[in-house]
Amino acid sequence: MSNYNERSRKIKRGAVLLLPHYLTVQGYGEHEINIQRSRFIAYVSRAETEEEAQAFIQKMKKQNWDATHNCSAYLIGENDHIQKANDDGEPSGTAGVPILEVLKKKQLKDTVVVITRYFGGIKLGAGGLIRAYGKATSEGIRTTGIVERQLMRVMHTKVDYTFLGKLENELRSSVYTIKDIHYSDLVEIETYTKEDESDTFSEWMVELTNGQATISQGDTLYLESTKK
Repeated sequence: MSNYNERSRKIKRGAVLLLPHYLTVQGYGEHEINIQRSRFIAYVSRAETEEEAQAFIQKMKKQNWDATHNCSAYLIGENDHIQKANDDGEPSGTAGVPILEVLKKKQLKDTVVVITRYFGGIKLGAGGLIRAYGKATSEGIRTTGIVERQLMRVMHTKVDYTFLGKLENELRSSVYTIKDIHYSDLVEIETYTKEDESDTFSEWMVELTNGQATISQGDTLYLESTKK
């Protein structure tokens, strides 16, 4: 059986992301590190639009209004076409860009990070700041967790009840995952298949049922599995 969890989302027509698969963060997370008496707190979240990313950044700034700096970066879209970094008062290129570079190195999409710094009285220098913001980002992402989102198609297979046992056994030992089974005049099996394998799946169902199955395509959605 698949280790996909239930956090799936139907794809809207015109959605930015229609990649076969991609990596993003599991959800919201935070993590704090201390370097030379300065506190660096990483706040990590998923953001599928620039508006969501900006709203998250503003929320963290409001929450940490007394911080010395609230630096941020985000990477959004199929081709990373929306990306922005903000140093929020730190020397140019020492905070926002290092955060963004970690997102790129980890190949994450639809991700926003805010690093809140409470200055501890010891200056770190440009190199020290770059390392500190990069480390805070990496550890924040590790704490939050990374998931792989796989583009899937829900396939609907309607057959006579005499085929149910055979199809269930075949499906449960295959690369496909049963989503649900509906019982009516005919039995209907909903199955997750990779978007580019729907034709192969249909042919397999036809073969298993000697052409007695009615097969149709359903929703396209992303399913998530946790990356180790």
